[in-house]
Amino acid sequence: MLKLFIVVLLIVAVSVALLSVRLFMGRGFVKTHVSQSKAMRSRGVTCVQSQDAAARAVRRHSVKQGK
Repeated sequence: MLKLFIVVLLIVAVSVALLSVRLFMGRGFVKTHVSQSKAMRSRGVTCVQSQDAAARAVRRHSVKQGK
């Protein structure tokens, strides 16, 4: 049982080391957020949080509705 645990731990450690080679080389992570992706911006896709904030912003010339 202990031998199996050590083998599995070694496999996991090697996997983590191989997956983190990109970070050790200094390149960093791939940018996956919509606002940081050039391809998404060129297609006109924007962040939902930014769209929501823009929709909720108070407009100077808007007509206030009564309750």
